[in-house]
Amino acid sequence: IHPVLTPAGRKVTDDYPLNHKHHHGIWWAWTKTEFDGRTPDFWNMGGKKATVEFVSLDSNWSGPVAAGFLGKHRFVDLSAAPAPKAALNESWQVTVYAVKAQKPCYIFDLVSTQECASDKPLVLPTYHYGGIGIRGNGQWDGKGNAFFLTSEGKDRSNGNESRGRWCHMGGNTDGEPAGIAILGHPENFRAPQPMRLHPSEPFFCFAPQQGGGFEIAPGKSYVSKYRFVVSDGAADKAEIERQWNDFATPPKVEIK
Repeated sequence: IHPVLTPAGRKVTDDYPLNHKHHHGIWWAWTKTEFDGRTPDFWNMGGKKATVEFVSLDSNWSGPVAAGFLGKHRFVDLSAAPAPKAALNESWQVTVYAVKAQKPCYIFDLVSTQECASDKPLVLPTYHYGGIGIRGNGQWDGKGNAFFLTSEGKDRSNGNESRGRWCHMGGNTDGEPAGIAILGHPENFRAPQPMRLHPSEPFFCFAPQQGGGFEIAPGKSYVSKYRFVVSDGAADKAEIERQWNDFATPPKVEIK
């Protein structure tokens, strides 16, 4: 997903940055994997061992409260012989909300559902990154230009490989602060999930593999839910925490 803009029109994502051309706005890929006796890397596409393909846009909707779309992807092992072999099928349900808040912001949800494309599992050994990633604006590149804040109050200096319910990444865009927060749902695998905060680049990743190896097995769906809050200004910890509580425990309505 790129570009992502704030209410004031400032861009908070980047695509094909020169120092990491495989970073694409908001994306999902697994890095260290084992599949059918091989080790495809779906993240580092330059190695040409694997890729994530767009398959179809299945539906879209729009209304006074929300709009969105359902898209399909395929994780393909290019190292398989005699022909590439699909390891995972994935759907993205993306929903954007019409929000009226005291502090202007944009809010959208991404629900990823991954399932095995064959009778072989995708094994995910322990690794320090891989999963859903965000690449921030190119103006935030460099150690002192991107600012991170996690739900546990950690920053770039001490937040890498910690766990958190959410993380905000931001910086100055054309001289004005802006940022994006990614909120992890409490139902996600290993929530609150481990995190990768890059030491010098504007990059963030929820990385469940940091907590140890696991696998996506045939017949079982791997479902992940994330909410994104995009705003102008510096990170507001209290406001992001409020947004996370709304995401984690939404109000329930009973009709009698």
